[in-house]
Amino acid sequence: MNPSETNKTRTAGEAGWRVSRYNLMAPLPGTKNVAIANIFKGNCAEYTPLEMYLLSVLDELDEHHPIIERFSKRGIIVNFDERAALDTMGRAACAYSKHVGLTICPTMGCNFDCPYCFEDHGRGKMSQEVQDDVVTLAERMMEASKATNLSVTWFGGEPLLAIDVIESLSERLIALAEDRGATYSAGIITNGYLLTQDVADLLDRCKVGSYQITIDGLGATHDATRRLAGGGPTFERITANLRTVKISGRVDIRHNVHEANMSEIDELQEFIRQLAEESGNDLMYYPAPVTGSEAADRRGDQVGLLCDTNASEVSIRQEAGRFRTGRGNYCGAHSIRFVGIDDRGNLQKCWEAVDKSAISFGTAHDWNPADPLATASKPDNLTMYLNTASPVPDGECRECVWLPMCVGGCPYKRLFDKRQCVAFKDNPEDYVLALHARIGEDKKKR
Repeated sequence: MNPSETNKTRTAGEAGWRVSRYNLMAPLPGTKNVAIANIFKGNCAEYTPLEMYLLSVLDELDEHHPIIERFSKRGIIVNFDERAALDTMGRAACAYSKHVGLTICPTMGCNFDCPYCFEDHGRGKMSQEVQDDVVTLAERMMEASKATNLSVTWFGGEPLLAIDVIESLSERLIALAEDRGATYSAGIITNGYLLTQDVADLLDRCKVGSYQITIDGLGATHDATRRLAGGGPTFERITANLRTVKISGRVDIRHNVHEANMSEIDELQEFIRQLAEESGNDLMYYPAPVTGSEAADRRGDQVGLLCDTNASEVSIRQEAGRFRTGRGNYCGAHSIRFVGIDDRGNLQKCWEAVDKSAISFGTAHDWNPADPLATASKPDNLTMYLNTASPVPDGECRECVWLPMCVGGCPYKRLFDKRQCVAFKDNPEDYVLALHARIGEDKKKR
């Protein structure tokens, strides 16, 4: 080889650098700068006209140009196939072996009657026999995966209607994790109506470290949708609990936004901020659009579903608050190590299906993750979820700039309704500007 050839300077393009396929851009009002969000890297930053020029001539720059390192750290240029990386991440997530996650419904009964709820309520609470099956299943799952973490989400129905089941199972599952040298964590999704101090203290002993409680507006606005079964208001009781009960751990206050309560977003967010200040509890507000579920469609006269434009506005606020690195899986439905268990021991891959025994893939008594298909009573109900993971089986999705964020969308909706795209798919500039504003606020706080 000619010595001069070994010292030859290459361009960035010759060295394999190229502009990321997952960049979103927005001009910053009142400036000449541009904000770029990279959906794969989970980074959003501001760039000057000079930097934008250098990005536009990337192929011609010397591979050692100092801007290369800055651009690459932020993910706006890459030297690898990002889509192939997402595919690998998706395959790995399907069999990720260090974490076992259980969503457990101690009862499917509920003391509320919310018109947009996707579940059919009723039945009693989990029997002792089913509880035994749940613990044995958890042990099998941890043994098969050699997991170092066991996490539980208490769900329902309203799980606090069966607080004795939560207490009994928690004690046994915590002991199981400790015996295996694994960590244990738990959270709960509750309407908050039964959250007394005694209940909160018990949940603390059960290592419940996170809560999700829904408030749908102020006073009568909330009571119009979050009402007791048989009728009756709930706002004052829930907010009184949040004000007076000392809660260990973070409480996410979910606001199910629909046409009738969208105007109260800012006012409710401020109310939650003041409630957190008064109580000393860690309360965090987040909005979630009510766009469509089987129940919401059937009962749409009671809840005005958001149109695409409004859903986009709400979703931008929601997603800008949880901007993160791209991933190869949408949720636990894409992992063999995450299952939902109803009060009768039926297993599901999605908590939106916990009341639908017809699409259960097995039971806590029989299913063995060491041989997942042979021990599933309906293997197709297991594999159909896993097969929606990346590589996403949809050509349009695979070409979409939003792929690292949505990974093909909710598996349950893809399978049983229709593909659910990012609500602001055609409005990327507003999303980037929301990200830029949020990141700027975060920097001020630091």
